[in-house]
Amino acid sequence: MMLPNKLEGGTLTVGLAGRIDATNAPDVEQDILYLLDHHAVERLVLDCDQLTYLSSAGIRIMLRVGKRVSALSLTNVAFSVYEMLDMTGLTEIIEISRALPRVSVEGHPIIGEGAKGVLYRIGPETICKVYRDADALPEIERERQLARAAFVAGIPTAISYSVVRVGDGYGSVFELLDTSSLCDLLVSGEWSIERAAKESAHLLRQMATTEVDPEIMPSALDKAHEWVDNATGVLPASTVARLRTLVDALADEPHMVHGDFHIKNVMVQNGEPLLIDMETLSHGNSIFDLTTAYSAYVGRGITDPQVVERFLGLPYEATCRLWDLILRNYLPSATEQELHAAEDKIRTMSALRLISWPVRHHQEHSESGQRLIAAQQAVLDEVLPRVSSLAL
Repeated sequence: MMLPNKLEGGTLTVGLAGRIDATNAPDVEQDILYLLDHHAVERLVLDCDQLTYLSSAGIRIMLRVGKRVSALSLTNVAFSVYEMLDMTGLTEIIEISRALPRVSVEGHPIIGEGAKGVLYRIGPETICKVYRDADALPEIERERQLARAAFVAGIPTAISYSVVRVGDGYGSVFELLDTSSLCDLLVSGEWSIERAAKESAHLLRQMATTEVDPEIMPSALDKAHEWVDNATGVLPASTVARLRTLVDALADEPHMVHGDFHIKNVMVQNGEPLLIDMETLSHGNSIFDLTTAYSAYVGRGITDPQVVERFLGLPYEATCRLWDLILRNYLPSATEQELHAAEDKIRTMSALRLISWPVRHHQEHSESGQRLIAAQQAVLDEVLPRVSSLAL
């Protein structure tokens, strides 16, 4: 039987379900040909996610309808169906992708949560990151590519060994034996703030000194330019012009940037920190990762400390102290004056980033958006006169 179809551009996707054999193959063929006759189709995709059986009569359908289009592909093909297609040699002449294994996260504990997805512990040795976007496959493949590049460059990170289906969405499975997030270790008291700050600073420094291929990892500077564009019309024109000048002067350095560095994105395995959530990897100046850390621990709490407390599960005073110790560990030989100067730069970039958030989500006119923008504008009014460069 056939499921509802979807036409995008010149690509027609047709869902197949149940059994296709000699009794119903002619009807399925006629239904597909009807669609091809009434639409301008260049590529035909047969989604076999719910197809359980395909006889030789069904295979002959594939050959005939394939002649009517420029390209034919089969996706989400079950193992038993794939075996039949492989035996007939169809896998050599048609693009065929097998179905992803299915995983259930029902009843499993959540061990982490971010903007892109939720981490579940699904076994003693495995976790599964379930993506919020139901069409996340390209994003998943991109993240796996970036994570591999980081791993090869020597950055400690978990590598996904399998992509799976979770309900109607997708997930990535990682082997992480007896791991906890750095956030959980702090909340439980197993790790001290001093230890967490030291390890965080080490990771930040490791990324800041690791060169990457700019062809693989995008530029963090492009994101900063977006932040400035989003601030246009929200901040005074003179402030925007000043921010644009500072961002334009930043060098597009070939050093690794995580893009969302905080204690929920650091897992600890046998005492070794591992970075996760690698979809935001990019390259640029080290100020970008220090900015995301400052925003997570301090900046987001300027208007409401409970925002940080709800996100990290720690008192705001504790996250502020964590940030202070991270900066001191990151710049161990800096004087107090140099630390304040570095933090002014980071606060500038954090304010710009946080102002961009409600604009990007069309919330700049909401009460919370207005409050956030006003608070971060006050930060800029204070620090911008002291900042001549954003480079660290």
